[in-house]
Amino acid sequence: MNKIITTVVLGSLTVFGAACSADETATNRATTSDANPAATTTANTATTNTAASTATTDDTPAAVRAALPDAQSFTTQHKDIPAATVSSIEKESGAKITDIDHHSYLAFSSAGGARRQVGAATVINADGQDFVVVYDSKNGSPVIREVRGGNLAPDFRNQFKGKGHDDALTFGKDIKSIGTPEATAKSITTAVKSDVLAMQALYGAAHSH
Repeated sequence: MNKIITTVVLGSLTVFGAACSADETATNRATTSDANPAATTTANTATTNTAASTATTDDTPAAVRAALPDAQSFTTQHKDIPAATVSSIEKESGAKITDIDHHSYLAFSSAGGARRQVGAATVINADGQDFVVVYDSKNGSPVIREVRGGNLAPDFRNQFKGKGHDDALTFGKDIKSIGTPEATAKSITTAVKSDVLAMQALYGAAHSH
């Protein structure tokens, strides 16, 4: 099945409220590749969670940097997906989560002398390949800006734009293969759905359905 290797949240983590289904006791691990370690102090949006910030070498994947070219610095965020949330994500997406340590990469620009977040991204593995999912924030929840990687047909990739955790992402119905091998397209769709749900659970604003 698909292994989630996540990365990303946009609009600054302070934009996202308590997650819809996030466990308030989940442990968060934050590191920064930025020159300002204090930048990670706002990364924990659930006040009851425990966070630790330490400076580290830059481990941002080249593919993530290429997907967010306007960024001058990145902060790597690690959060464990709570057990109850794992079960929910697996049931809804059909993907098997083999690693609860979710990685996201927060991108920052210092253009014009003001430091601001310009996006977030995660890395998912589907059909034996890595793909980057870039996120924006809409009403406090992560939504997909784009999916990058491999030789995916633009018409296939464009189907994911603007999608969030409340949007249907069923392969063959909402998402068609369109110029992409069916097995690959199905695997990517499943992995993207799983990642979107994880992002919402960990960083999304609380709301009722």
